[in-house]
Amino acid sequence: MNSLDAIKWTDDGLVPAIAQEASTGRVLTLAWMNRDAFARTAATGEAHYWSRSRRALWRKGEQSGHVQKVREVRLDCDGDAVLLVVEQLGGIACHTGRERCFFRKLEGERWVEVDPVIKDPREIYGHE
Repeated sequence: MNSLDAIKWTDDGLVPAIAQEASTGRVLTLAWMNRDAFARTAATGEAHYWSRSRRALWRKGEQSGHVQKVREVRLDCDGDAVLLVVEQLGGIACHTGRERCFFRKLEGERWVEVDPVIKDPREIYGHE
């Protein structure tokens, strides 16, 4: 079976993809992949995703320089989620300038930002 055919794609042709830092095991982000993003990731060794908001393919780090070098690609037991074990270049995975996108922690009934901004996004992207 082809690697693309083993994946259970959503009705809109996507699969959730979790990026995990290889050296620490920390979950960096959850993004989406279509068939093209998955194929490019497998072929290049760099993470590619599908932006649902922009409806466009993108390579992680194409603007920021914070590329994700893929060390392993795994498929979960149900075939409906992909895990990318990556080396996160620059130590920043989130567009907010943080190490990871999961920087809010539930404390009681409110979300508290517990991870620091490593670099101001305006310095990374040139705008807010």
